[in-house]
Amino acid sequence: MIGRTVCTGKDSPRAEVQRERILCAAQKCFIEHGFHAASMANIAAAAQMSAGLMYRYFENKSAIVKAIVERQLQDGRAQIEQLHTSADLAASILQTYRLWLARDPSVMNPALYLEMSAEATRDPQIAAALQESDERIFEALQAWMARDRDDRGLGLPPDIASRRAHLLMQVWNGLAVSAVRRPNQDPAAMRDVIEQFVNRLVMP
Repeated sequence: MIGRTVCTGKDSPRAEVQRERILCAAQKCFIEHGFHAASMANIAAAAQMSAGLMYRYFENKSAIVKAIVERQLQDGRAQIEQLHTSADLAASILQTYRLWLARDPSVMNPALYLEMSAEATRDPQIAAALQESDERIFEALQAWMARDRDDRGLGLPPDIASRRAHLLMQVWNGLAVSAVRRPNQDPAAMRDVIEQFVNRLVMP
């Protein structure tokens, strides 16, 4: 699942501020130039710092991507923790889809996510980071779906919750592809589709 962007602007110690500055610059470069065309020198220039200083925080471009994925994982799990009902889930999916179409900087750019996924076929470090992120997100979704309704879950049997969590992740990724390929899609047209999907998804 594609979570919130790394560019949060939160107060933090100096080292974390510098890391976030680099990550925001890297994301901007990746979006504007593509993953391969964006060099460490490009990222350093966008971050307005020397390459030498940047290498104190990240040894290479793969390490930067891994950090972006890790932030994505943290934010994705936080989003899941905020879900209480199936209505929350439908609203969350629709809102994220709207932001993807608008290329809103508050969420991970879907085109960048697809580039990172493609790069994972060539870079074991990125592949491992994405796989770990997917596994943790899956576990969080499964736990929410299986948790009792009195405990703000969906109350699905564990085996059904497992299958439904897998299905939801595939649909979520498919919506990211759609946001890239069909940027002029009216999100209002997807409301009924998403709501119907979620209603079927949460049925025992």
